[in-house]
Amino acid sequence: MIKQLPISLHGGAKEELRTQFAALPYRVKEGKVQVLLITSRGTGRWIVPKGWPMEGKTPAQSALQEAWEEAGVKGKATSACLGVYSFTKDMGDEDELPCLAMLYPVRVKSLSKRYPERGQRRRVWMSRKKAAGRVAEPELARLISDFDPR
Repeated sequence: MIKQLPISLHGGAKEELRTQFAALPYRVKEGKVQVLLITSRGTGRWIVPKGWPMEGKTPAQSALQEAWEEAGVKGKATSACLGVYSFTKDMGDEDELPCLAMLYPVRVKSLSKRYPERGQRRRVWMSRKKAAGRVAEPELARLISDFDPR
C-alpha cells in the first residue's frame, strides 16, 4: 500500500483550493517502465500534463484530453486515480492559486507530431527514477517512483 504524503495549501485558504486532473503518460519498453514528462510553458520546469475539469468528461477522460493537447499523446487512460498531489498554479500578475491534482495513468500508444501545444513545450521519455527527480512536487515524485503498471 502506498503511503499518501500530506498535501499543502501553499498558503491559500481551503475555499481557494482548486482541483485539476493530471495524466501520467507511460510505456513499457524492453521490460522497463518509462514516463513522459513535459515542460511548463512559463518556467520550463518538468511537469505532467494537467488541466481543469471538463464538462461531460470523467476525470480520467479530462486527463487524457490534457495529455493530447499538451504532449500529443494518443492512448488509453485508466479510471482509477493513482493518488493526489498539491501544487501552486501561477495565474499571472503575481497571483498564485493552490491546486490539488488527481493523477491518472495513461498508457501511450503513440505520440503525434502535430498537437495543439507543440512548439510551446518539450516532451521527453525517462525512467521513473529520473522523472521523480525532475518534478518539483514531492507528492508527485513519490507517485511516479512508486508507479508500476506491470
